[in-house]
Amino acid sequence: MPKTPEQRMRDLQHFGEEGGVVPVVDVAATSTFLNPKDMERRFQGELEGCYLYSRHSNPSVTAFGKKIAAMEGSPAALGVASGMAAVASTLEQILIDGGHIVSSRTVYGGTWALMSNVFPRRGIPVTFVDPRDPEAARRAIRPDTKVLYTESLSNPLLAACDLKSWGKIAADHNLKLVVDNTFAPLMVRPMESGAFASLHSCTKFISGSADLIAGAVCSSQDFVNSLIDVNSGAVMLRGPVMDARIAHELYLRLDHLPIRMRAHSECALHLAQAAESEGHKVFYPGLKSHPDFDLVQKNFDLSWGHGGMLTIDCGDASRANALASRLQETRFGLYAVSLGFSRTLMSVSALSTSSEIPPDERKKMGLSDGLLRLSVGYTGDLKTMTQRFLEACHQVLKS
Repeated sequence: MPKTPEQRMRDLQHFGEEGGVVPVVDVAATSTFLNPKDMERRFQGELEGCYLYSRHSNPSVTAFGKKIAAMEGSPAALGVASGMAAVASTLEQILIDGGHIVSSRTVYGGTWALMSNVFPRRGIPVTFVDPRDPEAARRAIRPDTKVLYTESLSNPLLAACDLKSWGKIAADHNLKLVVDNTFAPLMVRPMESGAFASLHSCTKFISGSADLIAGAVCSSQDFVNSLIDVNSGAVMLRGPVMDARIAHELYLRLDHLPIRMRAHSECALHLAQAAESEGHKVFYPGLKSHPDFDLVQKNFDLSWGHGGMLTIDCGDASRANALASRLQETRFGLYAVSLGFSRTLMSVSALSTSSEIPPDERKKMGLSDGLLRLSVGYTGDLKTMTQRFLEACHQVLKS
């Protein structure tokens, strides 16, 4: 029987220099070569297994990469400076000689801006399609298409992508499927569905503490090596590298990610069920009313539940802001962007993390101006939190 992500991470152990149960953090920016010829050979790619300069590689970042690769079930992984660094570096490396991208329409606002406002200026056109319609992705493929891009669970609409269908299309047309898996760590393992790369904003659930910025690219060893190639690597040459201290922190936090994801999922499901029972328009992958419920049940590993993200459609932005303010006043949560924190974080997506997307495009996505996104935390008494949530919804949305 194949090992679970928990087992793979448990079995991966790096010890400290003096036998410590955790590895030490290696903050050295550069490494010594006793033989000057070895440095030359390292720059020429003739010598492996030693470190050169931390923009290229670092022992702490390498250890983190091995651990998140074990979680994802990928051959290798590279820690980078942010989630957007993971997205941009991966796509730039694949499209180093140009090409066309077919992307899910419902993506994070920063990703949408990169694809709509930056890549076309560099001669990289992008076609957006409905992630729920794999055949639309197939129809959008052109002779110069190189990448299919999607999110396992979209930000902020929580649309589940049929990765197996997208993976088959990529295989049929010799394309590279790139998946942002930030919303669904552990629950979804894109590499098992034929993805070329699985990306994470480690700032979110993987960190869990809203205290650092980081990202990761999980892919083949050859692709990870290409990212840090001294002559053509997008990470090596543009420099969005992960700091060794950040890598060390994340290495340690991955051990309790499974526990945290179950806690997030339990609380989010409870709140979603309670709000729906009161007649509120709630979107959560664990609700039977969710358009992709059957797909989620089939393709997600539900050992960790359905995730910590839910949305509630308040009708318009003013009511969404009013609900968020009321919930913050009652100490239910905090009005802030980002997600994956131990406390609940709330934001009106159309006014914040999706504000880069023009209103007409948001309409095509089905992104309401009144959509309040909640990253559900697990601190506090769940019964009390649910009561505060329902009371605020009743006061603001039923008035």
